Amino acid sequence: MTKEVTLTVNEASIKLDYFVESYVDHVIGGIIGSLNGTGEIRDLELTVEDGGRVKIHLNGEDVSLKPFPILIIRQTLEGLVKPLKGVDAPLRTLRATIKHT
Repeated sequence: MTKEVTLTVNEASIKLDYFVESYVDHVIGGIIGSLNGTGEIRDLELTVEDGGRVKIHLNGEDVSLKPFPILIIRQTLEGLVKPLKGVDAPLRTLRATIKHT
């Protein structure tokens, strides 16, 4: 199985080496796996918008989220990207995509 992972923070594309790409893939995979009604990731777009709104589009479907998972997901992803080279604080927007083929 091949994967393609992209990450954009505050409208800037973040260069991912093998370790960071795998780490992002596994962390987001764990998040998705913990949500009810989700399955294997084939095509995922996860966004955190200015103001804290979290959207997950998984395999062609939007995933409904309640307030507590939104808070956990947002804070987990903020902690994940803050130490990466090229990420400027404060975090306003984040977009991660994962494609498994």
